[in-house]
Amino acid sequence: MFLSQSLWRKVIATALAAGTFVMLYEGTVIDSRRTAAVPISDDKAPPTAGARLRFTATAYCKGQTTASGVGVTAGIVAADPALLPEGSVIEVNSLSKADKALPEQFHGIYTVLDTGPAVNGRHIDIYMWSCNDALALGRRDAIVTVLRLGWNPRNSR
Repeated sequence: MFLSQSLWRKVIATALAAGTFVMLYEGTVIDSRRTAAVPISDDKAPPTAGARLRFTATAYCKGQTTASGVGVTAGIVAADPALLPEGSVIEVNSLSKADKALPEQFHGIYTVLDTGPAVNGRHIDIYMWSCNDALALGRRDAIVTVLRLGWNPRNSR
């Protein structure tokens, strides 16, 4: 009722809504630029929270429990505990193959809850329910952002 009585009230309400939208959009863009500015580390130093690193990504589909005792489910990754201890949270931003890009469904945030005999060094093994999807993934290069290192929340980015 308040807006329907005056054209000027409608104009002011629209301008305020547009201004609010622009401010929220600018805040999101600034955060994205800060994340994108972190360089990809190629050195052999151990990872720290906030680091972007090159890894090799593969997938597995067998098993019922992880090394941490949790049942396998989507969002779990196996990694070398010397680099990414159990409880670490990572974001897989970019997986690529020489001739075709990985579908967006495999990009996202994963928790390191598993280890494996073949997971050594800068290698992650993503759990997938479908063995066909795991075979389709193959071996690809990945850019991994470490969001938290281990279980301690103080080691977060």
